[in-house]
Amino acid sequence: MTTSGVVPQARFSAQARLRALQSDIMELILERELEAGDPLPTESELSVALGVGRNTLRESLKVLQALGVIEIRHGFGMFVAPSNFDALADGLTFRGRLSLRHQGLEALQLVDVRQALESGLIGSSIDVMTAEQLASIEESVKQMEELAAAGENFVAADAEFHRRLFEPLNNELLINLMGVFWKVYRKIHVEIGAGNEDLVKTAAIHRNIYAAVAAGDRVLAAELLNRHFDGIRRRISEAVGE
Repeated sequence: MTTSGVVPQARFSAQARLRALQSDIMELILERELEAGDPLPTESELSVALGVGRNTLRESLKVLQALGVIEIRHGFGMFVAPSNFDALADGLTFRGRLSLRHQGLEALQLVDVRQALESGLIGSSIDVMTAEQLASIEESVKQMEELAAAGENFVAADAEFHRRLFEPLNNELLINLMGVFWKVYRKIHVEIGAGNEDLVKTAAIHRNIYAAVAAGDRVLAAELLNRHFDGIRRRISEAVGE
């Protein structure tokens, strides 16, 4: 960066070329119909196929590894990576925590997205939920209540409650995204110092959500989930002085 704070155009051009190369590598994976776990061509083969030098190629491969697109196993080669949302969680966590330094906008937007997913899909989940799945949700609630009564936090039980709510949909992407949002929120939760919440009250909120689900009341279940996330949003806003 120059003393004026302006990034030279040449650096922008280099970054653009690397992004284009990363896109080319992903297109090659798709065109060759490679699946998770399949080996990629060697560096030499990729250099020839993509028309780039080895050093430039390696820079892009490192970025794709960080993004969870490929996996580099030293001594074995490069492979298409299995589903991995760690990079997404890390990136969103950083953006959310960084936003707490000012208005907390991105942290609040993350809550908005999670709220929209859960309140919007709870009705569909209720429609296909089995008695066994409903019982597993109540088990999470009971665990939360027991821990709350003992004055102990119930982070794991809370996460499991929300996961079990949507398990009936059999949507792996949804469950993974919810896991990402949960990891992000937990970090933000610690950042804003929200460890003094009323555990018994929070457990009761989840008991009420379960009761609505058990009664098959789609509208009430969605409304209670919305209220729950409104409370989370309020705690973040208070922490950043909104």
